[in-house]
Amino acid sequence: MTPGTEENPLRVAIVGSGPAGFYAAEQLLRADGVVAEVDVYDRLPTPFGLVRAGVAPDHPKLKSVIRVYEKTAAREGFRFFGGIEVGTHVTPAELAQRYHAVIYTYGTATDRQLGIPGEDLPGSHAATEFVAWYNGHPDFADARFDLSCERAVVIGNGNVAADVTRMLALPHEELAATDAADHAIEALRQSSIREIVVLGRRGPAQAAFTNPEVRELGEMTIADVIVDPAEVELDDASREFLASGAADPTNRRNVEILTEFARRKPQGKERRIVLRFRRSPVEIQGDGRVERIVVARNELYRDDEGNVRARDTGERETIECGLVLRSIGYRGVGIDGLPFDERRGVIPNEAGRVLDPGSGEPVPGVYAAGWIKRGPSGVIGTNKKDAQETVDSLLADLAAGRLPADADDPESVERFLSERQPSLVSYAGWEAIDAAERSRGEPQGRPRVKFVRVDEMVEVARSGAPA
Repeated sequence: MTPGTEENPLRVAIVGSGPAGFYAAEQLLRADGVVAEVDVYDRLPTPFGLVRAGVAPDHPKLKSVIRVYEKTAAREGFRFFGGIEVGTHVTPAELAQRYHAVIYTYGTATDRQLGIPGEDLPGSHAATEFVAWYNGHPDFADARFDLSCERAVVIGNGNVAADVTRMLALPHEELAATDAADHAIEALRQSSIREIVVLGRRGPAQAAFTNPEVRELGEMTIADVIVDPAEVELDDASREFLASGAADPTNRRNVEILTEFARRKPQGKERRIVLRFRRSPVEIQGDGRVERIVVARNELYRDDEGNVRARDTGERETIECGLVLRSIGYRGVGIDGLPFDERRGVIPNEAGRVLDPGSGEPVPGVYAAGWIKRGPSGVIGTNKKDAQETVDSLLADLAAGRLPADADDPESVERFLSERQPSLVSYAGWEAIDAAERSRGEPQGRPRVKFVRVDEMVEVARSGAPA
């Protein structure tokens, strides 16, 4: 019997409960003429991915998209299985045996490295680790960041670089009113950092900040933003870039904002955010820990395809610092038994259909969406269109009879998962965690006080009552 009817619903597993996973679930559950049941998996007891663990605590409005996902979770046919790690508790093959289709939407969990000497010194970290730490991700609850130095260096010109810079420069009273992890609020309160230097490999015209993110750096209550006028002077390659179709309004507006910063006179605030351009790190130095970073001065040029590139001029500069946070991009991690492109750090696919690396043909019933499909690009909303493309491919395969014919019933799947992971958390269990966190935050005037230990979350989920 063809899946997708009342008698034989289309059974789909979605691995990853971030934006791409929830958008895919919503599109399947409201697909015209198709009756679907969707099980969303996450290795954490908590859903929502980077909306919970990646969005900066001082940007609560961005987290309001969770209300959309909550409506999806309330739909008939939706289930959540938290605490299940595919590749550990269940293999991709075992999932494929139990569903008509599986969509992988688990994102890009690691960072790209600089590949320079001294990168592994204590005091040198991925910005992704710092973000996870201050957002209360259980994997980083015990991480330690030495904030006793006076200067930190942030490498990168994207929104994550802007977020970590802002977090280092926020006054305690602003941070203490957020849902940042308690351990981070206390550590940042005691921070000795007074200057954050942000390094961009190319120029202001190529910075990847969105306009609001870079503008916010100039609105910090206790930090001056410092830009040397020489840093925002446009070279020939940048002028040609801005005049071409390759530049978009964001690029042009960033240049305007940064130029305005360069005209400002410092007001003598207690902290400084210094934006530097055309600089690349070449070595991190120190005796047993980070003490300085050596950077190269770059010049920009346009390659044969018109792209603006940076090349080393040979000039060097040393910046004394005690903390280095690299923010040069995310990278996906493969799962044993699932095709993976190591070079690009994504699951190989065509319009969301996962491709067999040997034959180049689609693997029946296996799909990808979100960052693990296309790489780490775009904003939260970008994942909606991306997920729609994948779901369209899945539904086209359903209509063409290309999906596996058999799937297990929901009860037998739950029994199987409970045997593999007795501590799995349902959506009702997550709602108990959510209510407990909000209850803990209310006396402090905060949105929530997060649990940062998995065992605490599981205990609350089981009890169904605030801790």
